[in-house]
Amino acid sequence: MVAVFEAHYTHLVRLARHLVDDQADAEDVVMDAFVGLSRRWQHVRRTEDVFFYLRTSVVNGSRSRLRRLKVARERRHTQLDRDAAPADQAAMAHLEHEAVVRALRVLPRRQREVLVLRYYDGASEAEIAEVLRISVGSVKTHASRGLHAVAELLEGST
Repeated sequence: MVAVFEAHYTHLVRLARHLVDDQADAEDVVMDAFVGLSRRWQHVRRTEDVFFYLRTSVVNGSRSRLRRLKVARERRHTQLDRDAAPADQAAMAHLEHEAVVRALRVLPRRQREVLVLRYYDGASEAEIAEVLRISVGSVKTHASRGLHAVAELLEGST
């Protein structure tokens, strides 16, 4: 179990960070996934399949975290504002990355999940379909619509 943690923790935190947009929440989501795995560890037959279980758990945990945050914001009737990146860190690549991250934030949940899993995580369409429990055709549709929306948002920000 320790080897699995060491092999996948950092990657899964980065994945969750793209989905929940908060480092502490991302770490919590990943730790919850590992806790869930540890509870089921005796049932694991092939350790090479553990990553896929963890990735699915992180995606589902990120969804749950975002739902809870949304409900909490609605109850408080306030919105959480994100500070802009400091100007001294505004190298061109960083600005482009930030523009893409901002564009991803405004996408519908499913489109954001598909794009993050596809382009950040390198998951195949079949793997994404399995993780999100949707058809491969839906993955393609969400990816296409998401890419189109990101392109429009990036064009509008220049």
